[in-house]
Amino acid sequence: MVIKNVALETVCGVTSKIPENTKPEFAFAGKSNVGKSSLINALMNRKSLARTSAQPGKTQTINFYNINDELYYVDLPGYGYAKVSQSEKEKWGKMIENYLHKSKMLKCVFLLVDIRHEPSANDKTMYDWIVYNGFRPVIIATKLDKINRSQIQKQVKLLRTGLGMEKEDILIAFSAETKQGREEIWELIDRIAMDQRSGS
Repeated sequence: MVIKNVALETVCGVTSKIPENTKPEFAFAGKSNVGKSSLINALMNRKSLARTSAQPGKTQTINFYNINDELYYVDLPGYGYAKVSQSEKEKWGKMIENYLHKSKMLKCVFLLVDIRHEPSANDKTMYDWIVYNGFRPVIIATKLDKINRSQIQKQVKLLRTGLGMEKEDILIAFSAETKQGREEIWELIDRIAMDQRSGS
């Protein structure tokens, strides 16, 4: 995918109405410190359009990025960050649930998990929740550059088992440092968007 134009088009807070877009949407969910903004920036070929922060929990809104006027990347609030109050977490949860329920153009949900660790209870809950809402999440295992090559298979198996993934579910290992996995994610998005355009 050649990225020509990128624009942060809509920012939805807790009380905002979800926009009724007419182009396919691809949502990104994950824990606050899993590298979601870094992934989105890598996919958009931009250094800092999605705000990365040393302080996790920065994304407290649903951000819609218009890509080439053809599709949207949708950045969902990070979950599982301890310093946020319970009531705040519940608000974000409702906001994400509302989006998963109401968006008519949501075609795929990417769930980011850290390849170095077993999935947390929050990761598992989010995975189950996405499935419950009718989607098979594509798992992006981030921070690939932080482990040895010899560990990859073992960690991938740990993630698949920990999340309770089906055999046919897709898992892509990704590194924001080396950009490994970026082409694979792009190809998948391209294919889904193309299917949508051809009406299949």
